[in-house]
Amino acid sequence: MGDLLTAAFVSALLSGGVMAGMPLLLASLGEAISERAGVLNIGLEGMMLAGAYAGFVAVLLTGSHWLGLGAGLAAGMAVSVLMVGLCVRLGLSQIVVGIAILLTAEGVTSVLHRAQFGTTYPRLGSMAVLQLPVLSGIPVVGASLFSQPAPVYAGLGLVVAAWWVLRSTNFGLELRAAGEKPEALDAAGVSVVRTRSLAVLCAGALAGLGGAYMSIIGAGIFVPFMTHGAGFIAIVLAMLARGRAAWVVIGSFAFGMTVSLATALQLVGVFVPIDLVNMLPFVVVLVALVIFARRAYLPSALGLPYQRGSR
Repeated sequence: MGDLLTAAFVSALLSGGVMAGMPLLLASLGEAISERAGVLNIGLEGMMLAGAYAGFVAVLLTGSHWLGLGAGLAAGMAVSVLMVGLCVRLGLSQIVVGIAILLTAEGVTSVLHRAQFGTTYPRLGSMAVLQLPVLSGIPVVGASLFSQPAPVYAGLGLVVAAWWVLRSTNFGLELRAAGEKPEALDAAGVSVVRTRSLAVLCAGALAGLGGAYMSIIGAGIFVPFMTHGAGFIAIVLAMLARGRAAWVVIGSFAFGMTVSLATALQLVGVFVPIDLVNMLPFVVVLVALVIFARRAYLPSALGLPYQRGSR
């Protein structure tokens, strides 16, 4: 009996960690790209909320989960255009503009949801699970890690693609230069504004995709303010990962498991107060900052506006 309970606990913890960790993974990957280029995207959570609402509505209208994810990606990118215009091109404060974007997105999505649905909360159908041959048959962990909706595998594919772009392409080199020595990139004839703009658009798209995943696949419902600080956790993860995609994956799923811990404990008869569950991810963030903050990677030009020709 004890072995069965242990297996159920581990399985629930892992599957819940993947489900809760994917939005963080996508958002923190986008933030890592943006930070590499020197832009601190405080409005990340607002982009996640925009993607969550747009994706949810798209699935309701079309019945397609994939179209919903695409709509979420587009919504996040559309919101990031504000960041590009105000911060990258006009040189306004990235922190002030980011907070404004977050507050605006919270208000707009809440008002739109109430105007469209009132006090009702429609639910979406679940997405089909894709089982990986052989791997899904591994005892305990197979059904948890390798029997997931297709977007989970697509998200991991994006991580690999981002790692390759950052490490092995000219664009990745330009991103790093825009964050470390933008004047050197300017002197080399590459537009710092263009490079940073593309990075912020990528961050918005990935944050919107993460938000859409949260509402469409993770919860199957949209609730105003449903991100509950996930965007800020993603920013911390991006800093602690030091630009390494593997650490983004590990950190995201680790934080996801803290969210799913209550459900896993309930399966073995241990009940945890809901307030403690909601607080736990932020406690873990604080502990991680205390332990690893000195190893966090911050580009030297992060948060600093750049004007062409300046030195």
